[in-house]
Amino acid sequence: MLFRYLLTALLFAASATAQEGDWLKPFPPHQVAGNLYYVGSEGLASYLVHTPEGNILINSSLESSVPLIRASIEKLGFRFQDTKILLISHSHWDHCAGSARVKELTGAKYMVMDADVKEVEDGGRSDFYYGHKPDEVYKPAKVDRVLHDGDQVSLGGVVLVAHLTPGHTKGCTTWTMKAGGYNVVIVGSPNVNTGYKLVNNAAYPQIAQDYERTFRVLKSLNCEIFLGAHGAYYDLEHKYPRLGKGANPFIDPEGYRRYVDERDQAFRAELARQQHK
Repeated sequence: MLFRYLLTALLFAASATAQEGDWLKPFPPHQVAGNLYYVGSEGLASYLVHTPEGNILINSSLESSVPLIRASIEKLGFRFQDTKILLISHSHWDHCAGSARVKELTGAKYMVMDADVKEVEDGGRSDFYYGHKPDEVYKPAKVDRVLHDGDQVSLGGVVLVAHLTPGHTKGCTTWTMKAGGYNVVIVGSPNVNTGYKLVNNAAYPQIAQDYERTFRVLKSLNCEIFLGAHGAYYDLEHKYPRLGKGANPFIDPEGYRRYVDERDQAFRAELARQQHK
């Protein structure tokens, strides 16, 4: 029993280290389309939207990610200090732990979906699943504007629309915008994380219904350029090398439909499993 425990602990530690390395591994910053750029790491996606009145940053990632994001923005020829608005996909630490630091360095206005505001402002401590885990809380950040489903965020003639796609977190947000003449969808997250209770969840009673809502919303969106909170959602690693060698590889409506369908099926399979335990 002791050997099994130690083996499990070692495997968990190795997995966590590998994930953290992926999250902090630099990835070439690049133009996705038009005024939309990728400025994240290999494992954690962050996006910069450039406008004549300053820039919008989507996802601050880890606190230790902020120097990497800054370097990526500056490598593209933009100024990190010109970040006027900060948005996130959802309130998990790997997408927003750096927000307090970004606000401190740039003075950006932080805008968050209403159902995720409490978690962001208490550093994730009220998260329905991760809040009790000390390694997965983060420095709180004050929200400057509370968003609601369908709200628009505008700067310099650019408009992003916030779509509530809950389940992964209560305020998980999928962003849509136009870039280079294409309809862009940046998926928040439709994933059911290991340990999530979809049945009889006292901390989040409507979680299964919220996931069902998310898949209805995702299937209703007109997606041409498919992006997400992690590059792995849209196969960034394999698409990036094709950039500039023909058609834009990020234009992938069929890949988007396949991804959403596969995630929907995975959710329904997990829900059925928990219902029949």
